[in-house]
Amino acid sequence: MATIIPAILSATQEGVMQKLLHAKAFASEVQIDIVDGTFTHPSTWPYSTGHMLKTPDVPALPHMDALRVELDLMVDDPEKTLGTWMKTGATRILFHLESTTHLTEIIQSMQKEYGYDKDFMTEALSIGVAIGQETPLELLEPYVPLIDYVQFMGIKRIGVQGQPFSQDVLRTISIFKKRHPHIPIQVDGGVTLQTAIPLLQLGVSRLVVGSALWQTANPAETYAQFEELTLKHGLFRN
Repeated sequence: MATIIPAILSATQEGVMQKLLHAKAFASEVQIDIVDGTFTHPSTWPYSTGHMLKTPDVPALPHMDALRVELDLMVDDPEKTLGTWMKTGATRILFHLESTTHLTEIIQSMQKEYGYDKDFMTEALSIGVAIGQETPLELLEPYVPLIDYVQFMGIKRIGVQGQPFSQDVLRTISIFKKRHPHIPIQVDGGVTLQTAIPLLQLGVSRLVVGSALWQTANPAETYAQFEELTLKHGLFRN
């Protein structure tokens, strides 16, 4: 069935760690938003005004026995810091199509350095590409054979939680799904209990939820409500 992914966005390491601890009580996966303040803003941990606070000593993340972690790299030229992110223990790495002109080289480097595309632990690493609402789908096409999934942004300004959902993304997803019915799709931004329904009905298999989860009185209870929607409206496919 479809999966609900709590999104963690915090300016501080303490904030990230607190939400990881909270999320592991009710979720099995999380997404951590990494914002460098230049690709988009405001910056989040481990960046401050476009610079990493600790280079290259971003620590391995805790609770990896209970949580699978995806890093959403909203950073310029992510190839320059790729080794740093791999040290965290994340099992899903998401690059934004607009953040680099070297996406093919990045994926090839991951294949060589980290075992992706080799016969070891096939679930150890998944590579995804996120695409903004203003970017033509045609620019994504060359990378589809190289990646494991695509993330469509449900909001126009990325890196900031609490923005309204843009209905335009529904049409984009529908077009992409007709072209590539077997590529898993996830959506981040503007996902609420209301907007989740049409996304699930389109066949989106992963919903990344930020403010609609964390700004409720009981995130665990809200997470359960999202899961109920996946059973009612989602496809039994990940």
